[in-house]
Amino acid sequence: MNAFDSDQDRVVHLRAQIVIHNEAYHGRDEPTVPDAVYDQMVRELAEIEERRPDLLTAESPTQMVGSAPSEIFAPVEHKAPMMSLDNAMDLQELQSWHERVLKGIGDPDSCGLVCELKFDGLAVSIRYEDGELVQAATRGNGRVGEDVTHNIRTIKDIPHRISGAPEVLEVRGEVYLPISGFESLNKEQLAKGQPLFANPRNTAAGSLRQKDATVTANRKLAFWCYQLGEVIGGPRVKSSKDTFELLKSLGLPVNPEVAEFSDFKEVERFCESWMSKRHEPDYEIDGVVVKLADLAQREALGSTSRAPRWAIAFKFPPEEKSTRLIAIDVSIGRTGRVTPFAVLDPIFVGGSTVGMATLHNEDQVANKDVRPGDIVVIRKAGDVIPEVVGPNLADRSADSKPWVFPKVCPSCQMPLERLSGDANTYCVNRRCPARIETGISYFASRNAMDIEGLGERTVRSLVEQGMVNDVGDLFALTKSQLMKLLVSDSSNETLVNNLASAIDEARERPLGNLLIGLGIEHLGPTAAELVARQFRNIDNIVRAEPRDIESIDGIGPVIAQSLRDFFDDADNKAIVEKFRVNGVRLDLADDEMDLPQVLNGRSVVVTGSLDGWFLTRDEAKKSIVARGGKAPGSVSKSTYALVVGSEAGQSKLDKATDLGIPIVGEAEFRHLLETGELS
Repeated sequence: MNAFDSDQDRVVHLRAQIVIHNEAYHGRDEPTVPDAVYDQMVRELAEIEERRPDLLTAESPTQMVGSAPSEIFAPVEHKAPMMSLDNAMDLQELQSWHERVLKGIGDPDSCGLVCELKFDGLAVSIRYEDGELVQAATRGNGRVGEDVTHNIRTIKDIPHRISGAPEVLEVRGEVYLPISGFESLNKEQLAKGQPLFANPRNTAAGSLRQKDATVTANRKLAFWCYQLGEVIGGPRVKSSKDTFELLKSLGLPVNPEVAEFSDFKEVERFCESWMSKRHEPDYEIDGVVVKLADLAQREALGSTSRAPRWAIAFKFPPEEKSTRLIAIDVSIGRTGRVTPFAVLDPIFVGGSTVGMATLHNEDQVANKDVRPGDIVVIRKAGDVIPEVVGPNLADRSADSKPWVFPKVCPSCQMPLERLSGDANTYCVNRRCPARIETGISYFASRNAMDIEGLGERTVRSLVEQGMVNDVGDLFALTKSQLMKLLVSDSSNETLVNNLASAIDEARERPLGNLLIGLGIEHLGPTAAELVARQFRNIDNIVRAEPRDIESIDGIGPVIAQSLRDFFDDADNKAIVEKFRVNGVRLDLADDEMDLPQVLNGRSVVVTGSLDGWFLTRDEAKKSIVARGGKAPGSVSKSTYALVVGSEAGQSKLDKATDLGIPIVGEAEFRHLLETGELS
């Protein structure tokens, strides 16, 4: 049964979940759901937004790439965006993409295609000036990444200096950890009695995003380059073949498994061939990237807000293997949701060793009828969390009994509850240690209060010792308390000092971030920002009636009631008072408060990069919202103006022209923000 009453409710839910999963995958290198589950959520959201363009917003995950860059590293603005790729989940979807490309270029006979392996690593951009490596950055959110120059210099595949290079050469590619290196690294971990790394992709990402470059150097990372970014003074490159020949001539590492075809059937055969031999290379691949070979045709087709139209990633289907299900256990989330999971006899599938797999909820376990002791089929496609497909009934023992969902919480021993019509079961005890731990971890995450160093182990220790009972207690912690709890030797003192500083810095986080961190159901980042700006301080929000909240453009009744229910709870009000006592900022900053609402009620769309003024396009949109305006992701009859930067979306320009919407540049945009009027 669909638990959502409307498209808007479903959109709110999907966006909130996708933001969380984006942060886990791109921000912490710790995916929390399988790729297939994530892809399906994004697809469903995109389908609703296409059917209901009135629900599309500029902040929707479908309009963005990756995750916000970490504050550990200096930000690097990419001269040209590092975009994501749309996915084709089967050959039929790949064929549909090809048909769209043929229609777009209008000349089927000139449609050359190039196939490259899709590496499962971390996308980076490396910049050379006069042949010297001067900067390297992660993709980040596509516009702004993280400066990892010192760490990139430790990778042997990457030259520090290139003879004969253009004046400026920006190289895009993938940092990865060879499978042999991953296995060797885990042998070392095992010998030291330390936890094993999950898989090569996450290990590569975590290794590159280290403060200490010596750690990166010891991980034996490698690199494949496959694309050019900004180039100044170089030879004219007309095709994919020219690009790879230039990269190879300069001594940069290029993967040998690149093929160009004029017949689409050959593309399909290439994809099918590599599906069957995906584990042959000493590096992980999870698909094939198919691109137009001609660069002029690429430019003509252009891109959406997050992905080029001239390329697509054909994703390999999940792999399946069988192993024994040793036990079924449950985990408790921050909302109290109880999720069953399978404890497995470890098996290597989909590129990594699997020891656990999610079972989602009580009904899923019953429908699949999996039981402890069964031989079960495990499906995985480069995911951290695999799926249990079902049991092999022929191998089931005669005395096997169905698994029974627990009646009490394993963490707090309180009764579990499942409401009628809800597939999920909950621990409703607010004092449940497991709920407290997961809630604090979410509060400290990067998209919320961004408290660096407050990991799961530290949170668990704080809760077990009774030092923290909710997120409000974090700001009462003293450095001496942290020292007693966490310092086992002098080398950990720096970590404690850093954590204490991070907690102190979090006191000044924006009000919107605080609302996100509280984990209010249905309240995503965009809605949190709108609520913060409308009510300006936490006390106004606490007192607000649903009708007042719902009056905010972009906020519906579901979010409004959820906010009201949250702050009606005495425990949540007590947390707010703890924030107040411990010096947490509970209102908008002065520069936010004083902004005149000159764009009140007006819809301003931003497209392209405003490089001359704003660091990112998102900052431009926030400036519109801060002045009372709206910043949707698409042009409509109600659009007041379209702000155009470099690499603007052609579809938005065309629609604005058709509708007679004013099109303005950066200078006029500045005037618009100051006065609310077009010059």
